[in-house]
Amino acid sequence: MTDPRPRNVLVIGGGASGNAVTVLLRRAGTTVDLVEAQPDWNVLGSGITLQGNALRVLRELGVWDKVCKTGYAFDSVGLAAPDGRVFHVQQGIRTGGEDLPATAGMQRAQLQEILCEAVRASGASVRLGTTANELIQDGTGVTVRFSDGTEGRYDLVIAADGLNSATRAMIGISDKPEPTGMAIWRVATHRPEGVERSDLIYGGPCYIAGYCPTSQNTMYAYLVEANRDRTAIDPASYAEEMRRLAAGYGGVWPEIAASITDPAKVNYTWFHRLLVEGAWHRGRVVLIGDAAHACPPTLAQGAAMSLEDASVLAEMLSEEQDWRFLDALLTGFYERRIDRVRMVVEASVQLGQWQLDGVRNADMPGLMHRTMSVIKETP
Repeated sequence: MTDPRPRNVLVIGGGASGNAVTVLLRRAGTTVDLVEAQPDWNVLGSGITLQGNALRVLRELGVWDKVCKTGYAFDSVGLAAPDGRVFHVQQGIRTGGEDLPATAGMQRAQLQEILCEAVRASGASVRLGTTANELIQDGTGVTVRFSDGTEGRYDLVIAADGLNSATRAMIGISDKPEPTGMAIWRVATHRPEGVERSDLIYGGPCYIAGYCPTSQNTMYAYLVEANRDRTAIDPASYAEEMRRLAAGYGGVWPEIAASITDPAKVNYTWFHRLLVEGAWHRGRVVLIGDAAHACPPTLAQGAAMSLEDASVLAEMLSEEQDWRFLDALLTGFYERRIDRVRMVVEASVQLGQWQLDGVRNADMPGLMHRTMSVIKETP
């Protein structure tokens, strides 16, 4: 017997997974409130690489046409020497199905704008500059007290509040993200003529040097090195530091380096690993996306795993099930996701660790291919 009551959900966090689950639940007729801590509902960063399984969820959300028009799709990746010479071009695995490209690059801000528009159009209630400060659970729901002094009552709370999730700690899950030992410099810049895919360089001054086209006119470039004490790097020197690292590479890298002039446009972050073991929920509060798991971008699967979480959870919640027995449903969600997510997190970390350890005979292509072949299966 299904629960006849209207279903009322709070989503905490307006990033990719929070926005996606909001749109999908609204489509199923669920009342959704979304709160986002940032008053401008913006995201930091330069660009994002979206594999086919991420594109599959974006199509489910109804935004693929906009993503395709705004971003830059491609089906191969090049491997190059530090001097810029491309010595191998590998066809990408279409993890979203043969009717979607293997990869699409986008400017992060544009992807966020598209997703925010979809949330607005869904009819969800959105409050920016607002956090959930207290969660009081009982057998029938969750009372939430917000930073603006208001409170609400919900059947379910979905915490999509990112890597440093406050909700995760609030519900008693002690797992925290751990640095992997690597850091990445990213910059958004113009797309040099002839750049039509991602090219990766392993070696040279950095562990990885790469770039990804994000539109007909733009791309983002990145350099991966061992992490350093962030307090010892003056943000005013970010452009100078990235130019210094880029100087060791040929091909289009001199053109990229010359464009790196504004330190405010250079993003520096550490790689982290997180995988919450055991159920991702406590009572009627469930974690999704980076709040539950995160990995280095060595496979470009972080956003894809978060979007898949949103799709799978919304599917399970939208089925004709009685929400008075949410514990079994949320346990099932974890069981459906954990093996796939663990495989991605562990493979992403391993790819970086091999480089940190200087392992020269590591089967990086094999690990990538095996992982992406599994990811091609529908979650």
